[in-house]
Amino acid sequence: MKAFTVLIVDDVPDNIDVLRKVLAPLDCKVSVATSAERALSILEQLEPELMLLDVMMPGMSGFDLCSLLRKDPRFKETPIIFVTGRTDDISQGFAVGGNDYITKPINTDEVIARVTHHKERHQMMQQLRSLNSELEERVRQRTAELVTTNKLLREEINERRYMQDRLKYLADHDFVSRTHNRKALEYFVVELISQPQDNFQDAYYLSVDLSRFRVVNESCGLIAGDELLSEAAELISLIVGSNAFVARLSGDSFAVVYPTDDCSVASSIANQLHEEFSRFRFFWGERHFDISATLAVVKIDQSLTSFDQVLMMADEVMFSAKRAGGQCVSYFSDDNEQANKQNARQNWALRLIDALKYDHFRVYFQQICPLNAQSNGIRMETLVRLYAPDQEKILFPDSFLFAAERYQLIADIDRWMIRKVCEFLRDHPVQQQLIEQVALNLSATTLRDAHLVDYIQDVLEKYSVNPRKLCFEVTETEQIIHVSQTSSILEQIKQLGCSIAIDDFGSGYSSFSYLRDFPFDHIKIDGIFAREIEHSDASMAMVQSILDVAKKLNKPCVVEFVENQGLADLYQSMGIEWGQGYHFHKPEPLNAANVDLCLTRAKVCEESN
Repeated sequence: MKAFTVLIVDDVPDNIDVLRKVLAPLDCKVSVATSAERALSILEQLEPELMLLDVMMPGMSGFDLCSLLRKDPRFKETPIIFVTGRTDDISQGFAVGGNDYITKPINTDEVIARVTHHKERHQMMQQLRSLNSELEERVRQRTAELVTTNKLLREEINERRYMQDRLKYLADHDFVSRTHNRKALEYFVVELISQPQDNFQDAYYLSVDLSRFRVVNESCGLIAGDELLSEAAELISLIVGSNAFVARLSGDSFAVVYPTDDCSVASSIANQLHEEFSRFRFFWGERHFDISATLAVVKIDQSLTSFDQVLMMADEVMFSAKRAGGQCVSYFSDDNEQANKQNARQNWALRLIDALKYDHFRVYFQQICPLNAQSNGIRMETLVRLYAPDQEKILFPDSFLFAAERYQLIADIDRWMIRKVCEFLRDHPVQQQLIEQVALNLSATTLRDAHLVDYIQDVLEKYSVNPRKLCFEVTETEQIIHVSQTSSILEQIKQLGCSIAIDDFGSGYSSFSYLRDFPFDHIKIDGIFAREIEHSDASMAMVQSILDVAKKLNKPCVVEFVENQGLADLYQSMGIEWGQGYHFHKPEPLNAANVDLCLTRAKVCEESN
């Protein structure tokens, strides 16, 4: 029998080594490609039984490679497992034809479980082909003996039917929870919304997210997590009954489609699910876990046109519910504010994509003036704005940044800003000489990009910009969850020659521990204190404590929201080195004329010191 061949496509050698070691006990033949292009070359000579495909790769991405392979008849049915560290990649992976996913960092038990499932499925397919071949041969040989062999023939036919039914079951069901899978759910919903108007049957879509699945999975292991999913699926199926369609979407998410046009019936089922999960306890060894759930309820009626629309509506309801605390039942309604926000955000997603495509963003800047520091040139912070062609006006970040973060576009905007600022410095050599430092903001999402440092280096080289001209500002936020990885990326940016500043310091989640964990050169005190410092002893004490620590670490400070001369004098007396705010400069477009005017402001600041 031919060896079960696995093709690993990943541009990171460490990931390849880990996967090789994990697959070693499974008796698989492993081939490796370090890029999508190399994989295509290998696939001209090789037809693997399974592919482990990394999402983020230079050049062609994993999604692009999967789409291309699905067009090739040789690989149309070949199982593809995406390897990704971002949960937002999962739905896109299924959309381009992926069969499964493995999360990063790589979990040995998870990889073994996924690969073993596909290996067993491949073996069953081989057995079925072998049985079909043997059956056809025996039919030919025993045509003359039909009477005596009829019983045996029926048994073999029944065996083949069993194998076919089993394969069909595996294709439509999740092997962990034994409910339907996402592919079957999509087919069911599409069939539902495609019914003729006269026969249309309204239904309700219930999305069920378990709240503590990750705690169980990470503390007790993958097997315990699978058992929890199995018990949760059994509980859901028992409550909703045989009339409902139950499926596992991914991770800790289940979906229920219940055929009814009565909202009270759907509400009763949702409330019963919520109540049962609030009482549900999962036992594993000597440990027990209280498992609760958050539910989103969406009505499927004739206004809906696609499965993705249903998912987006449910996702929006779930997102709002979890932001409000979760562990509740939340409903989507066209009549409430939530629906309007959801539609607006969908529109924003399309507007932002077009803005990136057609260069509708604009670079503004605000000067940073010296209070107790010697200036060797102009310092500034660049700020993103969005030009709305239909309204012929400039929109501020509070109008669109939420949507940019929500739809994973913020990293693209950050990259656009880096490129545009460097492009300005190259095209205006006189102003580049006048500018001592330009500060740019980096979001937490951007800092999770393993290729960020390479991008910055490439842009600096392309536009011949001195790295010392750039300072990247990082806001302390709860979204920076991989401290060691983020610290490594920031250290690599510093090695390029750029500076690093911590933005909005004092208002975030980790505060002083950030100064220990990350290689910052400057501290930017959150402007919230500027509004209160003249009237609040607590704000004054907070600013003073930040200054004391900064001086111990020999880190210069910038204070935001300096709105008047009184605040400027106060901060100057406290020893703060730099000030930024409307008192010195209101943000304006980044162009040569506006930059030249900064020299006058800088001289006024220095004379007032």
